[in-house]
Amino acid sequence: MAYSHLFETGNIGNVTLKNRIVMPAMGTNLAGAHGEVTDHLIRYYEERAQGGTGLIITEFTSIDYEYGKGMTNQLRIDDDRFLTGFYRLANAIHKYGAKLFVQLHHAGRQSNSGLLGGKQIVAPSPVTCEAIGEEPRELTTNEVKEIIQKFIKGAVRCKHAGIDGVELHGAHGYLINQFLGPCTNLRTDEYGGNFENRMRFLEEIVTGIKAQCGEDFPVTVRLSIDEFDEGGLKIELSKKISRYLEKVGVDGLHASAGNYNSSDKIIESPLYEQGWKVYLAEAIKSEVNIPVIAVGSIREPSYVDSILAKKKADFVAIGRGLIADPEWARKAYEDRENEIRMCISCLHCIYSKGHVACSINARAGRELEFPELKPVEKHQIVVVGGGPGGMETARVLSLKGYKVTLFEKTAALGGQLKLVDEPVYRKKMTWYVDYLRLEMERLQVELHLNTEATIEQLLALQPYAIILATGGKPLIPDIKGCELPNVHQYEVLKRGEKTFYKKKIAVLGSGMICYGTARRLAEQGNEVTLIELSTKSGRKIGVQTRSKLFTKLKQQNVEILSDHKVREILPNAIILTDVCGKIVELPIDGAVLTMGVAPYNPLEEICKNHFENVFVIGDAAGFASLSEATRGGFETAYLLETLVTTKKEKVLS
Repeated sequence: MAYSHLFETGNIGNVTLKNRIVMPAMGTNLAGAHGEVTDHLIRYYEERAQGGTGLIITEFTSIDYEYGKGMTNQLRIDDDRFLTGFYRLANAIHKYGAKLFVQLHHAGRQSNSGLLGGKQIVAPSPVTCEAIGEEPRELTTNEVKEIIQKFIKGAVRCKHAGIDGVELHGAHGYLINQFLGPCTNLRTDEYGGNFENRMRFLEEIVTGIKAQCGEDFPVTVRLSIDEFDEGGLKIELSKKISRYLEKVGVDGLHASAGNYNSSDKIIESPLYEQGWKVYLAEAIKSEVNIPVIAVGSIREPSYVDSILAKKKADFVAIGRGLIADPEWARKAYEDRENEIRMCISCLHCIYSKGHVACSINARAGRELEFPELKPVEKHQIVVVGGGPGGMETARVLSLKGYKVTLFEKTAALGGQLKLVDEPVYRKKMTWYVDYLRLEMERLQVELHLNTEATIEQLLALQPYAIILATGGKPLIPDIKGCELPNVHQYEVLKRGEKTFYKKKIAVLGSGMICYGTARRLAEQGNEVTLIELSTKSGRKIGVQTRSKLFTKLKQQNVEILSDHKVREILPNAIILTDVCGKIVELPIDGAVLTMGVAPYNPLEEICKNHFENVFVIGDAAGFASLSEATRGGFETAYLLETLVTTKKEKVLS
């Protein structure tokens, strides 16, 4: 075992954890329509416990569904009827030696009237959260006391259900956070004004839980040590809060950051370095003697171990990393870190429709749909294409027991992921490509690089099935002039086949590759104008990530035109129409198209003339995202026998 600090036992209150790995609270939408624990939710958490995680903290759990709701299908503990579900969840987690805390939550002003059936949101004071845009109603003193009791009753229910402890959500701008902040708590009663009064709400929750559940029932608090918002909590005030909380009996602190006005600091985009928030935990650990949990896009076991070794924190939260790979802890313990599928911070889990999902783990949130793989006969399968979809297909087929041969026409695996060049994001994409490449080696997939598959090669192998993951080719927009010699596709630049220096270059498109191309051209000494045009990949980027990318581009003196239409490209200019319909002529030396990809699938028709079982996935099937490629590869491989049977039944009918 390489990571001795990571796998030391540790205590939070009187609860002993088998290691220092914490799964923090993250919303899943896997609860039932009325907030109840479901079988899907149990299995989701159970897999993370089975994978070796020491402590699992449930997603935020409502103690007041009428006024405190934070999302649809939010988990609830505000009524005794929810006890049975939590009892079943606790039993599932405890089977594997893991411990379970429930995060108790009230959204306060960060709810909205739509979630509350039209009712006005509530808060300590009528201070509007800019990100929500609704003025809250100030809670009466009696209502404040009632909410305190709801937190306490929620904790009592947790103890009755066999839960090991609770975490009070005092971070991210929610109700407890609002009481702590001098700019969100303007009250003049006993719960506002000076520091002690602002602390009273949280203090009475903590002391009430201890009185009802016993001193040995752990209570931790999650805090935004820095809200990164004007008027919000800063490090010095959070140090004072932390010292106070230790005195009133809190058993541990979970050091986070941000609120809804600075949500990119809560759930980080790919542009944030690993562990960027650890300094916040370190600042608090220097002030208190109770355990501190660090968080912040933490991915690599060696990095986690170094945090603990340097005593920057007592425990480390692996959040999205455990969505991407439920076995993160076990693989690290068994010195199999090369087999960890590390989260790339792409935010797909946040923006996915329905329940939680992951762009690189198709089973996330669907664990009941896809149980353990069943062994099959050792048939020969051919995968054409070594991008993420093709490699995911080959990985799952090999795990099932098939003999897999993979053809890739270039010298390296990775497909479109090789073209990402935003420095921090590229590193994370390299993690994923390396993971899949090493899986190909470990599972003994027969690789043929620098080999464009031909029908003759496929016929010689006589495969049981063929999966075509041949990817896409650059999409050429319907713009007059795209065929001119001064117009180039982004791939040509990425491969170094074309360079520019001190030229006026227009980059057309949107998305990570587009923005990276513009930045790189500017760094090389060119005068760059980004003409932002809608693309599939561009529409998948969140508002705050896009804003951060644009800030970086502007620092490189890239001019950004987001509201122009392109009429025509000329040898020395681009003709545009601005938002008012005025025609604008932009002088250029060259243009680069970054509009995404169109399907490239030259083998499908001929393969279907020779083989019964031919399947197309990823960009080759018309999709344009990593998540779609991964999902297509996983599902095709997992369900292959069913798909083959269905094809036969259609033929017979």
